[in-house]
Amino acid sequence: MTATNGVNGVHGVEKDGFGTRAIHVGSEASPETGAVIPSISLSTTYKQNGVGKHKGYEYSRSGNPNRNALEETLASLETGGAFALAFSSGSATTATVLQSLGPGAHILSVNDVYGGTFRYMKRVAEENQGVETTFVDLEGADHATITAALKDNTKLIWIESPTNPTLRVIDIPRIVSLARSHPSNPLVLVDNTFLSPFYSSPLLLGADIVLHSLTKYINGHSDVVMGAVILPEHHAPLAAKLRFLQNAIGAIPSPYDCWLAQRGAKTLHLRMKAHGVNALAVAKALARSPHVEDVIYPGLSSHPRNALAYRSLSPHARKFVDSLPEDEGGFPYGGMISFRIKGGAEEADKFLTATRLFTLAESLGGVESLAEHPAQMTHGSIPEAERAALGIGANLVRLSVGVEETEDLVADVEQALAVAVGRSVEL
Repeated sequence: MTATNGVNGVHGVEKDGFGTRAIHVGSEASPETGAVIPSISLSTTYKQNGVGKHKGYEYSRSGNPNRNALEETLASLETGGAFALAFSSGSATTATVLQSLGPGAHILSVNDVYGGTFRYMKRVAEENQGVETTFVDLEGADHATITAALKDNTKLIWIESPTNPTLRVIDIPRIVSLARSHPSNPLVLVDNTFLSPFYSSPLLLGADIVLHSLTKYINGHSDVVMGAVILPEHHAPLAAKLRFLQNAIGAIPSPYDCWLAQRGAKTLHLRMKAHGVNALAVAKALARSPHVEDVIYPGLSSHPRNALAYRSLSPHARKFVDSLPEDEGGFPYGGMISFRIKGGAEEADKFLTATRLFTLAESLGGVESLAEHPAQMTHGSIPEAERAALGIGANLVRLSVGVEETEDLVADVEQALAVAVGRSVEL
């Protein structure tokens, strides 16, 4: 179990900024050697001086120095966090959380949810665990609709904000308020993968659990598959329950992956600033292009939820945004953009194969820019009719904007649009 209270007391972390915590918490110099970078601990078992007399480690499935160090970092970075658990993947994290609900539970989930989460809820939890899920538009539905969807056995409300891939922005305090006023008093979980702990602090907005695919922004280098949950101090019993389930299931990451993810987290604040600045520039380029039907980036001033997006910024992200020169076009709000290209699947495919710097690939959050087609790739597991209702059509393209030079990324998008749509328009 990882708690940051003792660390805060010793190192004054509560007074340190986001980037300082990212670099120092969990990475204290070795008392044995003075090494400033944690060693990789590959041992699966640990010597005991007597039965039950050990140095905090017995067997690596139950605990490992690299995993504990990463969890300490994560609990510090997710503002308001006290306990963090690192898992072997984001999907393993999801599975363990849903296992904790027990049979007969009900989940209320945002309807525009990651395809892998939808798949687990519908084809695993519902068919094999007796856990039912109702999907609701938590962005647009009124109070009465959301309240009516809650049941006596609702144990969890699942939020993504922004959602994947249509970037719906959920008013987290509003959903928390509805949850607290309902007799079932469900937990509120926020998948914070898209914004990372830099741009959003859901625990400060009232959420009970924050979930991340560490594969994405926190690791940031497309070389680790991992997940995590972070909980506040008052949810110590729930954190202990999740830790028990994780150990029993064996959904643990390797020491080396933990070491890599912790190394990646040290530059999270720098990378997220660059992701956001680049994404805003690309979004503005898309918005002025005659080859684009619609741009979805909540940081754009033209986005209908722009004001809510600004209000939802973490304290450190707001400080960063407010320090930038005033821009009537918008503000950085993470590195994810979705847009609808003029045309359909053919034009989308041409765009995706014409880009030079945006690599056609699944996943997101790495230093390199990626592009994908949600309807056929990340959200292919969602039935076509449901995809259509969510606005995930044949012409929807999702971009993960990397940290390359801004002008190069803008030029790449513009030339790919010209190849995909411009030439056909000229003809």
